[in-house]
Formats: sequence, structure tokens, C-alpha cells
Amino acid sequence: MTLSTTTVTEQFRAARDHLVRLQHDYDAARDSFHWPRFEYFNFATDWFDHLATDADSRDREALVISEIDGSDTRRTFAQMTERSTQLAAWMHSIGIRRGDRVMLMLNNQVELWEAMLACIRSGVVLNPATTMLGSADLEDRVHRAGVSWVIANAADASKFGEVPGDLGIIQVGGDSPAQSRHRTHYFADSFAAPSEFSLTEPTAADELLLLYFTSGTTSRAKLVQHTHTSYPVGHLTTMYWIGLTPGDVHLNVAAPGWAKHAWSNFFAPWIAGATVFVYNYARFDARALMEKMEQEKVTSFCAPPTVWRMLVQADLASMANPPRKVVAAGEPLNPELIAQVERGWGTTVRDGFGQTETTLQVANSPGQKVKAGSMGRPLPGMDVVLKDPATDEIGDHGEICLRLDSPPVGLTPGYLEEPAKNAEIFRDGFYHTGDIAERDAEGYLTYIGRGDDVFKASDYRLSPFELESVVIEHPLVAEVAVVPSPDPIRLAVPKAYVSLVDGAEPSAEVAESILRHCRDGLAPYKRIRRLEFHDLPKTVSGKIRRVELRKREDQMHATDGGATTVPTEYADSDFPALRD
Repeated sequence: MTLSTTTVTEQFRAARDHLVRLQHDYDAARDSFHWPRFEYFNFATDWFDHLATDADSRDREALVISEIDGSDTRRTFAQMTERSTQLAAWMHSIGIRRGDRVMLMLNNQVELWEAMLACIRSGVVLNPATTMLGSADLEDRVHRAGVSWVIANAADASKFGEVPGDLGIIQVGGDSPAQSRHRTHYFADSFAAPSEFSLTEPTAADELLLLYFTSGTTSRAKLVQHTHTSYPVGHLTTMYWIGLTPGDVHLNVAAPGWAKHAWSNFFAPWIAGATVFVYNYARFDARALMEKMEQEKVTSFCAPPTVWRMLVQADLASMANPPRKVVAAGEPLNPELIAQVERGWGTTVRDGFGQTETTLQVANSPGQKVKAGSMGRPLPGMDVVLKDPATDEIGDHGEICLRLDSPPVGLTPGYLEEPAKNAEIFRDGFYHTGDIAERDAEGYLTYIGRGDDVFKASDYRLSPFELESVVIEHPLVAEVAVVPSPDPIRLAVPKAYVSLVDGAEPSAEVAESILRHCRDGLAPYKRIRRLEFHDLPKTVSGKIRRVELRKREDQMHATDGGATTVPTEYADSDFPALRD
């Protein structure tokens, strides 16, 4: 039997309110929370529209975007519902249909949020993409994700001129097509559309909604699938971790195109009925960010440790009324950073763990004891175990896994068209994360590292395979291994260990040539920042032992501030032409 919209809304609100009431009672929340499991659910029509009509929230600001020049954009929940409905109607009028796949490549601008809501409302599949992608990346992603429509600003729309296929481009800004290969529609035309739209059939809970590319270690990026419930309902855990409540003003530092942006700039705050606040800047300025937070009365703040380190250096105590709910994700927090935030703001920054494939699994929730170095305990609705990779025994050290006998709603149904990989991660009744942790006597988990070689740099998850594929294209490079190199600001930067072809000699000129080649072939967030000419350690079978190179990096750069310390090592900052 199909649930009525009212019943679905009431059940979702009951689950949300239950977690809000128990935000400071971890044990009670773990014992009593049960996932709402729907047959049909649409986040836009079943939840957001409720916020837009409810007397307590309809006139509340849903979105505030502040620019560096002092201007801002403000939209209430009621305004966002009206506008996204109009946009959905216009999208339908130009030929976009339910199930079509739309690449969304926008910055932090109001059109991004309008488009996401409109696509959800329309049953359209979203493929969020960073604006840093170039034409080659876009060609691959358009093909593999089955993209038929693109929403992008004029400057980014021009990148699709060389992408083959039959694409419809919805161009934001500009009064002439930024490229001529594909048919172009103008986002501004949508303001003349009717203000009514609805699907003829309800949205199934397991209907595909999101496709996110995520890096792997020995292959190209995989496509993570999410449904109309896995993220929209699953992020109840993320809301619980942050501690969001109706009326909060939440600031999350994340770039569009990455899953974390959807986590904390869309689903989690709007599940709570909180305001999403965004501050746009050309270059990060910690003092300016804190001033904006003060002006907008930000109550909740999420940022990767890279940003936290920059804020600490700028003097957290300069804020008279700092946010009381503060969290970090993307990289493990170190105890000193936690202590510095406590001294500056009088509150504890709390860590958490999740993946693009899942919503938040483990975290330090509000009001609970925080153990320095620990990422907390399993969240309500997340049945987490640690399995020894060698023996498969469940214990206090091993791979983080989720039981599948009653799987959490916030779990991917799998990778798109990757049957072998899906069999690997869903096996023996468990979902395998590939991340290793250990648990203490009180149930707190401490992150150990990846079971493979993927690493984080400035909160971006990078695949060594992907970076090495570019480095090896340089004519003087015979072999290469990319590993993370410790950095005081970014936590880590990509470093290439390079073996040259016969006849080539290591030199500053060769290093600069390779780094320049990488700069031309990689997006800015993927760039190789350090390079060293070095013999690559290998196993008997000829496989490169990256673990030895990682250890070497930790020994070389753990305390030297990232300076080059050996004659055969070079950094991009060593060459004036390559400095940012």
C-alpha cells in the first residue's frame, strides 16, 4: 500500500525530532532509533515543501550566500520551493525527463541549490561535478555517467565544446552560447515558466538520485550511486553528529561537486530546518571568514582540519560569539588542534567518519566525552564492526564494516556498472569500507588508515594511480610512485618518487619539466607538489612498496615544515614559474 504524502512527511519528521531530542543522550539514541524505511520518498516534495508551508519555518531563511564585496543572496524556505518548482516546470518544457542524467557544475551560487531541488523534484539523476575539471575529464565522466544534460556557468559551459555526444547545455549567465557543438538553453529563461509542477507517479525510495565519482587505487574513479532515500534520509546521522536543530545557521566549508557539499550544505541542515550559510571568497582569509560568521550569527560550523589550522593561526579568540557546534571531517584531528580550538572558542571540535558511499557512520556526538585522536563511536542506526582483514574475525582492530542483515538507509546500493567491485565491498553479510580502525574498552574508534593507497590532501581524496598516470606520460619518466608527503597546512601534499629513463640524469631542470607537465595535465587540487628522484622499492614480484615510501616521507617531513631536505628532492615552490 502506498503511503500518503502526509504520512511519509510525519514519519520522517518523527525520526528527525527523535534524534534532535536525544542529541545529548548517545546511549538512548543508539538504543531507540530506527530508520524510517519508505516505499516512496521525495526530499523536495515530501520534506522541503513541508518546511516551506509550515508556519514555524516557511519564512525562515533557507539559504544565505555572502560575497566578498559585501553583497548577499537570501532565500526563505517558501521562496526556494516556489523557485525550484518553477525551474522543474521549465526543465520539463525543454525536454528533460525523469531518469535523465544531469551534470551539475556550478559554484556556490543560488542556482546550484535551486537546480538540486528542481532535479530531485523532477526525478532527475544528478551528477555533481567540480568546476576544476577539464575537457578530458569531462569527456570521460559524461560518457561513463550517461550524462545527457549539463547545467554550468558560461565559463565552464565552454569546456564541453570538445566533448562528443548529444548534450543539452543549460547555461547560467551569458547571452550567447559558450560553445557551439551542443544545443544551448539559458537558465534565465526559466523565470518565465509556470509555477506548478508535479510528477505523474510517486518517487520510489530506491530510485536513483545521485552519481558521485570517487577515486580508487588501481583503477579509474568509480561511480557511487545514491537513491532518493540513501542520502536524503540517511543524512539523519549527519544531522545528529553536527547537532543541528531548527533555526540553526550552519556554515560548511566545502566546494560544490564533492559529496561533502551535499552532506552539510544541503541535506543535513535542511533535514533539521536550519539555514545554510555560505561565504564566497577568491582566496581563503581566516579573519574575514570569522567576521562573516559573527555578522550572520553562525551557530554551527564544519570544516576540514586544513581550514581549522588556518583559523587557529589567525587567532580564534578574535570572535566574540563563536559557533557552539563545531565539527571537522575529511582528515583525522590531532589532539593539539582540538586543544587550540577549546582555548580559543571554549568549545570542543568533534571528529567524524563517513564516505561518499555512506552517510556519517562514526562520530563524537554532542555532549559526549571526546577522546583526543578518536573519531568517536558508531552513530544511531549504524551497526559497525571491525573485521580482521586476514582472518575475518570481528574484534577491536580491523576494517570498518557495516552489518547488512539490517543495512543502514544511508548506504550506497553499489557502484554503477562495477559488478566485481560491488561483490568485493558487499560480501559475507557486510559492507567493507576499506578503512582500518581500532576500538578501546569504551567503544571509541581511532582511525588507523586506508587499507589501500588512496590518501587525503587538503580534504581532497586522491588516487595515486590517477596521478601516476599523468606523471608517467612525461618522456623522461620510466617509473613513478605517488604518496602523501606531510605538510603543516594541507596535512599532506602529493609527492612523486620518480625513476628516469636510461640516459636521463636527475637535475633541477628535469624536475621543473616534470612538475610543469603535471601542472598542465592535472586539476589544481591534484597537482604534484613535490618530486624526488629515487630508486623505487619493490617486492619480489616487482610491485612498488609504497608503504616504505610513506614511512620515508614521515621521517623526512614530519617536523621540517615541508622544506626540501635532500639534494634530489624538489618542490613546485622552488620554481618561480610554478608557484601559485
